[in-house]
Amino acid sequence: MAEPTSRSGKKVVQASSAPQTAKQTADVRAEADKRVTEGTGWKATPEAKASAGSKRVIAVILWVVAIVLEAVGIWYMLFILRGTNVDGDPNVQPSWFFWALLALLVVIGIFTIIGSQLWKAANQADPASRQEPVRFFVQNQLGALIPLIAFVPIIIVILLSKNLDGRTKGFAGAVGGILLIVAVLLGISYSPPSQEANTEGVIANAGQVDDYTAIVAELTSGGDDVWWTPGGKVYHLCEDASAVNQTSAANEIDHGTVADAHAQGKAGLTLQVDQELGECSLAVPTDLADIDAHIHQLRDEYAAQQASNPEPATTP
Repeated sequence: MAEPTSRSGKKVVQASSAPQTAKQTADVRAEADKRVTEGTGWKATPEAKASAGSKRVIAVILWVVAIVLEAVGIWYMLFILRGTNVDGDPNVQPSWFFWALLALLVVIGIFTIIGSQLWKAANQADPASRQEPVRFFVQNQLGALIPLIAFVPIIIVILLSKNLDGRTKGFAGAVGGILLIVAVLLGISYSPPSQEANTEGVIANAGQVDDYTAIVAELTSGGDDVWWTPGGKVYHLCEDASAVNQTSAANEIDHGTVADAHAQGKAGLTLQVDQELGECSLAVPTDLADIDAHIHQLRDEYAAQQASNPEPATTP
């Protein structure tokens, strides 16, 4: 893959691809929508679906625990601390309640946030279809909606309670408000995944299969075998590559041709070719710098294609 030169000896550099027109972008989106509707678009593998299902179950359990803890706190404030003493004054809160309430809010926040991150990871592995707007919105933004349920009621009870002292109301209300904001912001899916978006990725890099096949063949002495993980974005040169042996939810390594990898929505070959040549006991080609540059160019073109097809606003 040595760089071509002209007769004068000047280096010939391939110009970057022209940006897509609005019509081309619309055509890609329409084709992706059509393929998903017909059942020929991108689909999560059974392993990815299983992994996503496990994450969602754990997320729901964490959310349920968080909401139950919230209910316990509300119950205590409404039914145990309510009422007045013999002098007609509101019952005084126990000395330990201030710290217990703060700890309760923090634990609710931790469970809520962890659940939201697991839910978002599950959506990446097994996304919804944007052609079902209500389900698409709820599935992608549930991680931002749950914190409202887990925090707003208890914050209201804290601020309105007549049996809590000013310090408890101020600190606990502030902590609850901060945790609510953080949990919502972390739970929002700003670029929600969809089956159609992944299908657009397949369409976008379909034209790159031949280029990547040639690159892999040169790096592996004629081979067309690559390896990847179900949740990974790229594929690798061998099963011994460190990237595919890292701990993952699916705990497996998939194997197939370059075309197979692209059909699974992988963006392209890893950018860590130099490292993987050593890990895979492959010879280092003399034009490795040129190969790296070509891979970067292909990845940039793919990224540009994806950027030109943003997801629509996530409203039902």
